[in-house]
Amino acid sequence: MRKQHSDKEQDKKSTQNVEESIETATATPEQDNMAEGGEAAADNVSVEPTLEEQIAVWRDKYMRLQAEFDNFRKRTIKEKMELVERGSEGAWLAILPILDDMERAVAASHKSDDIESLRQGEELVMKKFESVLQGAGITRIECIGEPFNEEEQEAVARFAASEDMRGKVIDCVQQGYKMGEHVLRYAKVVVGE
Repeated sequence: MRKQHSDKEQDKKSTQNVEESIETATATPEQDNMAEGGEAAADNVSVEPTLEEQIAVWRDKYMRLQAEFDNFRKRTIKEKMELVERGSEGAWLAILPILDDMERAVAASHKSDDIESLRQGEELVMKKFESVLQGAGITRIECIGEPFNEEEQEAVARFAASEDMRGKVIDCVQQGYKMGEHVLRYAKVVVGE
């Protein structure tokens, strides 16, 4: 019986030794320091960052965010400037062939005495230019014979007119143009009184 009792004690001791070995193997360095140095070691190891460290972290985040925003703002301004500079590029590319045609017409007028063919060339250039304007959504303000409209027209003179032409446009001194519903240039007109 005594032998059984000593066997149980040995089993118990070996179980305790195994448990202590497991605890030692899984212990963290902080736990080791605390076991060895007591409370002094606990003061050196801080679980939460200090207030100064938190301030430094937030200041760093703020500075990085500010720098990113400044870069974004500069990039956006640069892109807008490029859009303004290149925004009308398509319109100018459409006009350049008309300039080429006008140069050819001027060169032909110096070489030729045939007035009729020169007039036909001028009319072709004019029609081409009008088609480019229409493609851009620019239309001519039709005004002769129409009632005077101060939202699209500017009266430069008034002349006596027959009863049926009073308050209407008699002549157009300078043609007006609209882009969609927006007036690009007011038509300068003569109105009948």
